[in-house]
Amino acid sequence: MSVIVVTDNPEDLGPDPGFTVAAARRYLADPRFPRMRNLRVLNLCKSHRYQSIGYYVSLLAEARGQRPMPDITAMQDMKSQSMIRLASDECREIIEHCLAREEEDSVSCNIYFGHTPVPGRERLAASVFKLFQAPWLRADFARDPVWRLKNVSPLGVKAIPARERAFARDALTQFIDGHRVTARARSKPRYHLAILCNPDEAMPPSNAKALKRFVKAAGELHLGAELITHEDSRRLSEFDGLFIRETTDVNHHTYRISSRALAEGLVVIDDPRSILRCSNKVYLAESLERYAIRTPETLVLHQRNLEEAPRRFPFPFVLKQPDSSFSQGVVKVEDERGYEAQARKLLKRSEMIIAQEYLPTEFDWRIGVLGGKALFACKYFMARKHWQIIKNRGAGRTDSGRVEAVPLDVVPGAVVRIALKAAGIIGDGLYGVDVKVVGRKVHVIEVNDNPNIDAGFEDALVKDTLYLRVMNDFLRRIEQSKRGAGICT
Repeated sequence: MSVIVVTDNPEDLGPDPGFTVAAARRYLADPRFPRMRNLRVLNLCKSHRYQSIGYYVSLLAEARGQRPMPDITAMQDMKSQSMIRLASDECREIIEHCLAREEEDSVSCNIYFGHTPVPGRERLAASVFKLFQAPWLRADFARDPVWRLKNVSPLGVKAIPARERAFARDALTQFIDGHRVTARARSKPRYHLAILCNPDEAMPPSNAKALKRFVKAAGELHLGAELITHEDSRRLSEFDGLFIRETTDVNHHTYRISSRALAEGLVVIDDPRSILRCSNKVYLAESLERYAIRTPETLVLHQRNLEEAPRRFPFPFVLKQPDSSFSQGVVKVEDERGYEAQARKLLKRSEMIIAQEYLPTEFDWRIGVLGGKALFACKYFMARKHWQIIKNRGAGRTDSGRVEAVPLDVVPGAVVRIALKAAGIIGDGLYGVDVKVVGRKVHVIEVNDNPNIDAGFEDALVKDTLYLRVMNDFLRRIEQSKRGAGICT
């Protein structure tokens, strides 16, 4: 990928800078620039306000399929006080650590591609740059009574203090040189996929080995895959697709990142609608009933109908929070007293909860579904001496039952059929459908939008083929998306 620097006046960068520089008005008007592909546009214009020249540089770069820095989303984020407050909260510890000894109550820091010439503030500069991806920035901090980020704004060439110009120029040159080395070191894939993960997550949907195999499989299909964290979310415009391999929730950054990626035209799994639908068991219960998909007998509870559950179900039965996951927020009640205590506890968190018939089985079937087709099958056995797959022992400790991968062609046909039907009412993404078989009856327990794909478990039988199937589906979706948008690559 080539790099071009766009600024109001190229002469401000001095003679023979060693990289391609274009005046903003020329970049916008010259017919040669729209035809350029694989172009990284570094926007150093002095103003990024709405409908300014600098604004249009990044706007048209995105429209041309090029990769601007900053992109339009980053420009808007720098103007949004709510986004600045969120960023301040996210960097709170680093801000406090780096500015703890400051005597003044307000401090400004100039940031050049994540670096600053001020000793002791390198971590601070890197953190702000991760959240607001723009080449040159000014970050303002104030103490009231604790240190907080108050403002972020772009720095044009002429706004840089004379004592920092050499530093800024070196940071620009190093960024471009590093970009060239990276581009030469790897083959040029047609498309780029971001895989969102959280290295610190205790129970991620894919372990480290599985993530590496996804990246490897993507490379075999000439699809460039990169592992990112939520701190890299400002870089979404660099990618054509987003694969979320971090546990999702509506009230979580995974949902916000998914929504933003979809709005920017990326192919997204898990898409926000799937996250929303699968995260709420009240929605799932109503949807499964509507489409006549057999489930354990289910009742939606609220403060005014609590007496109905003991009349409907024999003890023991199960209570669930609408957004429960990994066996948390799910309890088995053995008697009337336990029911009343647990129901009122759960209703403090949600105005509606689920009561469900208890169906004990040795294992649950998990059918992985992708794009309306069965992807894998496993038996998830109950944890030892426990009624669930995962036993929470407190203090973040868990016990899990064993996982046994099963060839799809030996899974009972009724299990696969009901799993495909249940997944189909959610969407055409990647789902894990949990199914219980009791006698001759097949019941859907739930549909998960973010199913586990762990090396050594779900892939035990098909190995690398599983990862290739997922990446090939992404490639198909991205190509279809590009054709639909009329974009040639």
